[in-house]
Amino acid sequence: MKDYQSLNHTKWDCKYHVVFIPKRRRKQIYGALRKHLGEMFHDLARRKESRIIEGHLCSDHVHMCVSIPPKFAVSSVIGYIKGKSAISIARNFTSRKRNFTGESFWARGYYVSTVGLDEESVKKYIREQEAEDARLEQLNMLHAETPPSGGS
Repeated sequence: MKDYQSLNHTKWDCKYHVVFIPKRRRKQIYGALRKHLGEMFHDLARRKESRIIEGHLCSDHVHMCVSIPPKFAVSSVIGYIKGKSAISIARNFTSRKRNFTGESFWARGYYVSTVGLDEESVKKYIREQEAEDARLEQLNMLHAETPPSGGS
């Protein structure tokens, strides 16, 4: 039997695969920032009564499988997580003591898809994403180094 969540008059199972990136897709998520973001994302999700089921921080993007109650819009929860984490990054990693107007770490927007009944496949995809990105990058480098074959 499936494990459903409950509100007063509702049984629910709303899970989303979410991906977002730093501005200009810079490779900035590593080291102390990576550890800080992992803990912070879980805390911020809990504040919105949500839960990160699976997540992975790649150097230039974030993958999460998030359970969000139906009383919250996905956009409000993800906007909250991105906004609060950007403020924390500015304060803790760029030595700014306040978030100035227009300042942000994350690019606008995000990708979201409902997980539905294929949750295990989505979780596996998130876990293996960084290795797959590295494999594709290596393939691209090999193709770039190989001269095109001549033929008429």
